[in-house]
Amino acid sequence: MDKIERQELRREGVITEALPSANFRVHINDTDPEVMAHLAGKLRLHKIKILPGDRVIVEVSPYDNTKGRIVYRNK
Repeated sequence: MDKIERQELRREGVITEALPSANFRVHINDTDPEVMAHLAGKLRLHKIKILPGDRVIVEVSPYDNTKGRIVYRNK
């Protein structure tokens, strides 16, 4: 049985708004709409703080370009 590879698209963006339950609005660029993203497991586990204005890397779902998860916070 073959392994199924995940087809996420990684994009860099800026946090525009912090929402309840570790959800965020992320602005990717001028052509794409804003993405609703939640924190990935390791960011929650290590209690990495994310604030509006932070640059992050988001894995966007191939099925819905308006949803994703934050996998890395840039310095």
